[in-house]
Amino acid sequence: MQVIDDLRALVPLPGFRRLLAVRLTSQTGDGLFQAGLATLFFFSPESASTATGVATAFAVLLLPFTVVGPWAGVLLDRWRRRGVLVVGNLVRVALTLVLAALMVTVGVGPAVYVLALVCLSVNRFLLAALSTSLPRVVEGERLLTANALTPTLGAAAAGAAAGAGVLLGVVVPAGGVRDVVPLLLAAAAMAVAAALASRFAPDGLGPDAVVAGAALARALRSLVGGLAEGARHLVARRTPAAALGVMAWHRFLYGTVFMASILISRNLLADPADPAAGLAVFGGVLAASGAGFALAVVVTPLVAPRLGPQRWVVVCLLVAAASQLLVTVTVARWALLLAAAVLGLAAQAAKIAVDTVVQRDTADAYRGRAFALYDVLYNAAFVGAAALGAAALPDDGWSPPLFAALAVAYVAGAAGYAAVSRTDRRTGDLERVAA
Repeated sequence: MQVIDDLRALVPLPGFRRLLAVRLTSQTGDGLFQAGLATLFFFSPESASTATGVATAFAVLLLPFTVVGPWAGVLLDRWRRRGVLVVGNLVRVALTLVLAALMVTVGVGPAVYVLALVCLSVNRFLLAALSTSLPRVVEGERLLTANALTPTLGAAAAGAAAGAGVLLGVVVPAGGVRDVVPLLLAAAAMAVAAALASRFAPDGLGPDAVVAGAALARALRSLVGGLAEGARHLVARRTPAAALGVMAWHRFLYGTVFMASILISRNLLADPADPAAGLAVFGGVLAASGAGFALAVVVTPLVAPRLGPQRWVVVCLLVAAASQLLVTVTVARWALLLAAAVLGLAAQAAKIAVDTVVQRDTADAYRGRAFALYDVLYNAAFVGAAALGAAALPDDGWSPPLFAALAVAYVAGAAGYAAVSRTDRRTGDLERVAA
């Protein structure tokens, strides 16, 4: 397999091996932590089981990725990244243990939400530090391979850990112990990640110059102007701006469906008084979505080159619309699982194509800012979906009119993006002829 061949080319590099170990253990901790929060926020007896409660929990889980993400790059170009990886993971260990203690003694409350926000914000810095450290341990042509491989392996580690955490929530008897087990395991993984990161020399992961004070303040102020300049560049290039727009639309609709799936799993397809049964149903939904994600990785390289990434995005939006029509007709468990798999395929396949368009059509000098904006839009759309869900979803999650509206919205997005893409292709052809 290609992945194994790529690993064989990179494993001889000692710095790469150490950094990959940090990533895998750190993201294993991420997955366990997020599974613990999901159990706490959505599937514990004391958690909110209403649309508004689920929306609030979504905001806590996603706002750090929306707000912190753009600032991480500026800070990581001025702080020692090895220190960020060590101290950041140790801070997460402390916060996670405090969270576990609060869950046993107090339950869900303002302190839990605040600590979760802080811990997830720290995690955002760690993910950025892992990515920005990679060029210090891999050079030349192998850097491209490492950039493609390591985030995939990290995401796989996080996904497997999250699945294990959800499974623990199903098999461990209800109560405080069940709620804290994933968090205690997460704290252990984070501690291992800190220990592994400490094996690097203090300056081994860069940056070359460490600054603070006034210089750091100036850099942070310049970030806003830099992002605005990046946005203007994307709009001028047209195709990357359109791709980011359609992905934000897709993510907004997907987030609404995801929120509905939680409520359906807990309150409709299981006894609302039995959160463990609801968690088991939702675990099946996550597994079906994961199968769709995996299928997208196989199908997209086969189909997208023939259609082109923009036409492939249109197809994905239409496939997503079909998944919502199914749930409009019936909310039987088989239908929910099938719709989750189909929507997972459409969502991940569209994201791969959008990534390609943004990378291909954005000038290198603006690419970092383009993906910072991508990150903000991607997660802000999910937070917006939570707000829509709180207003439009019933507490059992199933609203045929809303699912029908989502299907129409997917079709409208496909039509709009197809029209914009045709205009961009015609304009590009005319520019090439004129040249």
